[in-house]
Amino acid sequence: MNTFLLRILPPLTLGCLGLVVMIFTGTQFSDLAAWRVDGAHVQSFKIMLLSLILEAFPFILLGVLFSSVIQVFVSDDMIRRFTPRHAVLGVLFGSLLGILFPLCECGMIPVVRRLIRKGMPAYIGIVFILAGPIINPVVYTATFAAFRSRPEIVYTRMGLAFVVSVMIGLLLYRFMKNNPLREPRAAVSAHALHQAHSHDHAHGPSGKPGNRLRSMLSHASDEFFEMGKYLIFGAILTALIHTGLSREVLIGIGDHPWFAHVFMMGFAFILSICSTSDAFVAASFAGTFGGGSLLAFLVFGPMIDLKTTLMLLSAFKTKIVLWVIALCFVLVLAGSIVTERLFFN
Repeated sequence: MNTFLLRILPPLTLGCLGLVVMIFTGTQFSDLAAWRVDGAHVQSFKIMLLSLILEAFPFILLGVLFSSVIQVFVSDDMIRRFTPRHAVLGVLFGSLLGILFPLCECGMIPVVRRLIRKGMPAYIGIVFILAGPIINPVVYTATFAAFRSRPEIVYTRMGLAFVVSVMIGLLLYRFMKNNPLREPRAAVSAHALHQAHSHDHAHGPSGKPGNRLRSMLSHASDEFFEMGKYLIFGAILTALIHTGLSREVLIGIGDHPWFAHVFMMGFAFILSICSTSDAFVAASFAGTFGGGSLLAFLVFGPMIDLKTTLMLLSAFKTKIVLWVIALCFVLVLAGSIVTERLFFN
């Protein structure tokens, strides 16, 4: 069932998003038939696809190397010992923990689940899952490389991610009274789903340095090929949108006062692309969409996307996952609109 969901949800979500775009832009199905593939379209598609992949490749490699070193050489006990017990300090700690431990989105969920079972407050763990994929040095460097001429995008991305994660953390501390983790029996299913993603995020052997090094390289290779699939999928979909939709349609979406934000958040959810490379996808829309909608894409996607949602549901109770998704959507949407008016006008 999990495998079926993993295969069927992306095309279903993409189809629904396409229908929404057609409704808002007034596009008819007969109009789609008029579009034909020619040499110019193919050439534009190839150039866009290759440029996105080549720009993002070094940052994905850097990200998986950081993640693998942490998974193998940094123990859960070390992280738990330094976790504050005070609510506000704990939320701040969880929001900024990614600076020290830049793990990938998929790798964070099993690690946080282990930490919560060993005594870390659940609200701190969830804050780390939300903020860690954005507030870390690898993602900051990648975003700066993608938006060299617009550094305000880099700073507002980090700032909005921090504000949203802190607000969600404080709300969870105030209202989440029960253990959000699934029961041990369900945790076995979570492990099975995680294995279906070809991830092995457990810490490496504690023996000889050579064994740890082999474990680190094995972890890095598995994670690189796993994230590479999402990068290629995201790059293909982005290139298709750029070459398949007319510039007038994209500009019409981008000029909408709030739908542009929702569109880019839905696009980020479908892509499920790694946060070390999503900035290059966002930069390709910089001439069409405003800074606020690009910011919504850059903040919402790493926090909540399709693959992360499935993994959250496998590890946490459905009710808390739905609350977290709803809070992220509302806060990122509102924050991106406010930020656009303050900094991008």
